Amino acid sequence: MKETLEGLLVPFLGTSLGAGCVFLMKNNFSRTVERILTGFAAGVMVAASVWSLLIPALEQSAETMGRLAFIPSVIGFLVGIAFLLTLDRLIPHLHMDTDKPEGLPSKLPKNTMMLLAVTLHNIPEGMAVGVVYAGYLYGNTSITAAGAFALAVGIAIQNFPEGAIISMPLKAEGMTKGKAFLMGVLSGAVEPVGAFITILFAGLVIPAMPYLLSFAAGAMIYVVVEELIPEMSAGEHSNIGTIAFSIGFSVMMTLDVALG
Repeated sequence: MKETLEGLLVPFLGTSLGAGCVFLMKNNFSRTVERILTGFAAGVMVAASVWSLLIPALEQSAETMGRLAFIPSVIGFLVGIAFLLTLDRLIPHLHMDTDKPEGLPSKLPKNTMMLLAVTLHNIPEGMAVGVVYAGYLYGNTSITAAGAFALAVGIAIQNFPEGAIISMPLKAEGMTKGKAFLMGVLSGAVEPVGAFITILFAGLVIPAMPYLLSFAAGAMIYVVVEELIPEMSAGEHSNIGTIAFSIGFSVMMTLDVALG
């Protein structure tokens, strides 16, 4: 149980370390650095969705459904997409690549809406870590402790820039470093909470594990396609985001295969 608790907190640590950049850097990241970090994060999330979520879901379904093993994965994946799409429409937030308000109309300050945007997109990441650890705890033979930890580390790596994206602009607009850091940390607090709730829920519906794994994958892919890819490609043309994507994908694939 201790290793599970540690694994659930690793992504939150990544966000907190990113928020800590507010104490070390005078200025915001340059556009090039933002593209690199965003592309890397997108690559990590896509690889995690495939190797840590969809493949274990298919393997588990294959034990009982044979050639129809794709059905739970397809259903869970599409429901995950629909879930994030619904939250995207309901929760007021800023579209990260354009600063364009989205969701229900709101008079919330810009910084608050950006915080909501990052928090919203941390939900599927927390669920992904939670459902993988749930699979490990409840005896899914296709998920190992090392594999679950590899996913947590991968999510933590891509959480680092998200923490900085929150804290550093807040400092630049006059907020104290301590308060800006706290806001960045809070944006990641939803992850361990969401992971823990997912583990509790998964324990009640163990046969639904393939659906839950695929659901988390769909939610993460939604974030990649809706937010991260447009953000890494916005502005003057550059291939740096694509290169960073390939590196992030390779790193996460390596972690999952080597540790899983």
